[in-house]
Amino acid sequence: MSSRKKVIVPLNRVEGDLKIHLEYDGDTIYDAFSAGTMYRGFENIMKDRGPLDGLVITPRICGICSNSHLAAAAKALDMITQCMVPDNATRVRNITLIAEQLQNDVRQHSLLFMVDSTSPAYVSSSFYDEALARYTPLKGRSVVEAIENTKKILEILSILGGQWPHSSFMVPGGVVSVPGANDIVQCKYILRQFRMWYEKQVLGCSCDLWRQVRSRQDLEAWLEASPAHYQSDLGFFLRFGREAGLSRIGKGTENFISYGFLDMPRNTRVQSLGSTGYYMPAGFVSKGSVRQVNQHEIMEDTSHSWFSGHGEELHPYDGMTIPYATGSEGHRYSWGKAPRYDGQPAETGPLAQMLAAQNPLFMDLLNQDGPSAFSRQLARIVRPTLTIPVMDQWLEEIAQTDEPFFTPYGEIRNGQGHGMVEAPRGSLGHWVIIEDGRIKRYQVISPTTWNASPRDSNGQLGPWERALAGTKIRDLKIPVEVDHIVRSFDPCLVCTVHCADLRWEV
Repeated sequence: MSSRKKVIVPLNRVEGDLKIHLEYDGDTIYDAFSAGTMYRGFENIMKDRGPLDGLVITPRICGICSNSHLAAAAKALDMITQCMVPDNATRVRNITLIAEQLQNDVRQHSLLFMVDSTSPAYVSSSFYDEALARYTPLKGRSVVEAIENTKKILEILSILGGQWPHSSFMVPGGVVSVPGANDIVQCKYILRQFRMWYEKQVLGCSCDLWRQVRSRQDLEAWLEASPAHYQSDLGFFLRFGREAGLSRIGKGTENFISYGFLDMPRNTRVQSLGSTGYYMPAGFVSKGSVRQVNQHEIMEDTSHSWFSGHGEELHPYDGMTIPYATGSEGHRYSWGKAPRYDGQPAETGPLAQMLAAQNPLFMDLLNQDGPSAFSRQLARIVRPTLTIPVMDQWLEEIAQTDEPFFTPYGEIRNGQGHGMVEAPRGSLGHWVIIEDGRIKRYQVISPTTWNASPRDSNGQLGPWERALAGTKIRDLKIPVEVDHIVRSFDPCLVCTVHCADLRWEV
């Protein structure tokens, strides 16, 4: 006799509103449905506005990755105006994107993901008392230090961009803020202090030493090589992850997408990790092979989303965002759309970036265990080892050069362009069409739109739906495995389901 039952799991500690519908068969998740429960409609807010309005409005989509939305909006206008962005402007844009990513990576790990190590599900585990000391909300020592130090790194965004969140210092052709010598010195000091804390508290070693870890065997050896490694936040994560079995859950789709992180200045001493014009290369990864990302292959399916239309796949330049919700159609269950690359669902985020760059450690983890909640979270917490050094180098290059920060542009009357960047949570794109000096169409695909995707017309599950399906739950009263899997993607629903102009007749 079947023991299937349905459970609705509302998840807290995520940006926005997320509800997970699960179907259990005994102690195993048989099926999963990711329901974004909030509609916002930024695409419709942008219609008929001036071409530059996106630089002010779209950073309000999210209060965590607002700088990334600004960068995507600015890059779309760079394309439309055909402006060549000066190297110094590229450096400033990159530095602020890294600062935003640093705060997100550390906060997500300490304030959102690792809190689940204090779950009652682990009360008999060897790490439980240490987890309480480190990650009890608002009290644990790692939580308090994460809040204090990420607040400081954001000062770089305020110095170079005027404010954070919701700054608007990027414009087509560059940036409007020109940092002085004192600004650069202050930024370098803030970065140096953050790096010292990150290497001591989070990493337990220098960034240079960590980058020598190139395999699972190296990872195990690193953990036991020093008390500083063992007692760091990373060391505790490795010990917790091993005992909790994080490498055995959260497999997902095994397709990954990265648009490429940080445009390379034309003249720089920074060495790219790939060959696609970005510091961290773009790529679509499937079955271990990497191919170049072509934005024409990106489509959105609305067959299971609360939007009008027939659910056909449309490119963002053709996409529509017309809300339509009714309780009479059981197959529609989310305000999130279903992005697909070449017809396939794809995970995005730190793990996707590492795989697109063919990072040897994460390629080895993928080959041995496949993708998992463990590898996904590990990629996030060690990503700063790749970005902190280049941030420091670009600050130094600004200090040593006397180059412009802006290229003038003419009136923006007509054109279409797209801005594709890597936000802290993964691939973010803005697609813009301008006619007669007004925005005709504006479409946004955020990282969580990819990861929280509902099913498409072919019945393919979204990445974290697939990651949940088939998971065995040790205690059905405390399904902590669900929390680990979904939070390893770092959900941000406020970006995913984009306020409607509601006109009520009474």
